[in-house]
Amino acid sequence: MTRRIILDCDPGHDDAMAILLARGTPEVELAAITTVAGNHTLDLTTLNARRVCTLAGITDVPLAAGCSAPLVRPLVTATEIHGTTGLQGHTWAEPTVHVISEHAVDLIIELVMAAPGEITLVPTGPLTNIAMALRREPRIADRVREVVLMGGSYTRGNVTPAAEFNVYVDPEAAAAVFTAGWPLTMIGLDVTHMANATAEVLARIAALGTGLAAAVVGMLGFYRDRQLHEFGTASPHVHDPCAVARVARPEFVSCKEARVEVELAGEFTRGMTVTDFRMRAAVTPNAMVGTSIDDGAFWDLFVAAIGRIPTRADA
Repeated sequence: MTRRIILDCDPGHDDAMAILLARGTPEVELAAITTVAGNHTLDLTTLNARRVCTLAGITDVPLAAGCSAPLVRPLVTATEIHGTTGLQGHTWAEPTVHVISEHAVDLIIELVMAAPGEITLVPTGPLTNIAMALRREPRIADRVREVVLMGGSYTRGNVTPAAEFNVYVDPEAAAAVFTAGWPLTMIGLDVTHMANATAEVLARIAALGTGLAAAVVGMLGFYRDRQLHEFGTASPHVHDPCAVARVARPEFVSCKEARVEVELAGEFTRGMTVTDFRMRAAVTPNAMVGTSIDDGAFWDLFVAAIGRIPTRADA
């Protein structure tokens, strides 16, 4: 069964991989791509989404720009991981895919309200757009099929010892999303740290022999070098496509029911996703929380997806 998704992202290398996986996987249909400030400022994340869409020939999916700053806090970006342009590792031509005039928040509301029970929201950046859509039209909480987000963790952080980047950037937005009452799955660092782009994986992608495959290898190579410099990780964790994989093949990602609260005020724990797996009367679950991924099956899915996408010669 094909699942229609809105991919809300902040490209970023791993967001680019999420776009490509969604495009090349038959079980997923991109209803829209929306951008938000996070890994970089909104102008760069939107430019990068245009670049990826041009590269992959994604001309039939609306692309809309969204919120340029978190709800109440200054924007924190991740140039140390994604470089000064956000998608280094490939030489980009001028993109030919353009952004529609409609704001991302309005597009999200419009698509969800027009197709009750059909749209899955897949946020892979800070949750600002999703929280704003909820604020503007609370009924979307009853109209989405589900929310499958990349963010959070129940064991560790990456931007701080306690907090994962997407939640840390806009914890107020994350708190609104986790308490909205809709079906929600959190694919956090506990899962994504199992999806590593090893040298063998890069060789498999390169062996496809397409221009797109070469671009992916170049981007992942830069991403590997930055993660090695910052974290000592020789094979980069490819976070965001894991959320798309959960939608496409739920059996690849094991999940467990839990209560997730977002820490807003802690001096050392801002943005922490406090996860309670206890099944007690006083604990009401509000999320399915990813606990593991079949990394072999994930990379088979990803490589097959890249192989299905033709490369634009001018991208």
